[in-house]
Amino acid sequence: MTVFSELRMRPATAERWEWDASTTARLVMAGVVIFTLLIGANLATPLYPLLQAKLGITALDVTVAFSAYVLALVATLLLAGHWSDYIGRRAALLLAVLVGLAGGFVFATADSLIMLSAGRALQGVSVALATGASSAALRELLPSRPEWASRFTLLASAGGVAAGPAIGGALSMLPGPTTTPYYLHSLILAGLLVPLYLLKARPAITLHAGPQPLRVLAPRRPAVSRAARGAFWLASAVGFLSFAVFGFSLSLAPGYFAQILQIDSRPLIGLLAGLTLGASAVSQLLAVRGRFVVPAGLGLLAVSVLLISVAAATSSPWLLILASISAGVGQGISFRTVFNDVAGRVEPARHAQIISAVYVITYLGSAFPVIGLGLAAGILGLQAAVTGFVVLCALASATLAGITLRQALRGA
Repeated sequence: MTVFSELRMRPATAERWEWDASTTARLVMAGVVIFTLLIGANLATPLYPLLQAKLGITALDVTVAFSAYVLALVATLLLAGHWSDYIGRRAALLLAVLVGLAGGFVFATADSLIMLSAGRALQGVSVALATGASSAALRELLPSRPEWASRFTLLASAGGVAAGPAIGGALSMLPGPTTTPYYLHSLILAGLLVPLYLLKARPAITLHAGPQPLRVLAPRRPAVSRAARGAFWLASAVGFLSFAVFGFSLSLAPGYFAQILQIDSRPLIGLLAGLTLGASAVSQLLAVRGRFVVPAGLGLLAVSVLLISVAAATSSPWLLILASISAGVGQGISFRTVFNDVAGRVEPARHAQIISAVYVITYLGSAFPVIGLGLAAGILGLQAAVTGFVVLCALASATLAGITLRQALRGA
């Protein structure tokens, strides 16, 4: 089946040679695509200070550009989060890579805040198209191992977001620090198009027969079954909080850490910014179980974000590193548990749609709180704004820890 016949939701009209990949190869492809797209979406994290100087933009402008990515991502999840259920996972991933290539080019050549935001928005569309498709593909490829499907999903997602800042910082040492990282990343994305195009696609999970098949791609109101509703809202709340912390790490944290610790090494700044997300990714490999995993993880997150503020106030790099890692571990094990719970309760035919809906709320945590932080930084100063932000995040995490602890005790 060709990509074009998939997009038309019609059987292929002619046979062609296709790569009948093994399950392992398909798992790798699904994970690598979302991992690579998220690296590209976060290459800019250590470059924002350079872009501020180059384009003459403010800290608030940085949060606006960052949030353009998040808002485009959320809008696309709402409008097209269910597409891969109908056009197939391969076609959705291939579209995501093409849009990602366009986004990287626009961002790399941007000469104004508008172009910068446009590039970020295209990257958001790209990640959104791949999010539901890759998650659903991993679950379909591991039907008897749903927990590991969730682990691989979060490992690829958090790993890509964590690796982006570190890679961006390292590549920014080459000539053309704000463009070279994106040109090199584009070469990798272009290389992914080849195996995606040749891959023998499996049929879409929901086949549509009728005179107007494209009508099923129209936007639809998210709906969650009664059995999954409680798990859905808990996963969404934990995700929103998690990505508020991640949004800070990927937008204003680099400049904040550089100012507090008096460092100007972009690779080091990128590494520090990605520590929390890297720890979250690695935590997906930990076999932590039990009724109290979620409240324990959220409690650890609450304490850790407070320690990040303490580390900055005392200019302690080691406390900053320790707090960033522990925040990622706490977030990782708690979000994985609630994410796996909702994924296990959703019927297969609506997996991409419901998981996309979870990510709609989750990614909003990277938008509105971060914009508020940028506004507060302009009024109160960066250090005071960050202190207030982490206190609010700690209170929210402690509240969720209390709610989930009560649920765990009731279920005892």
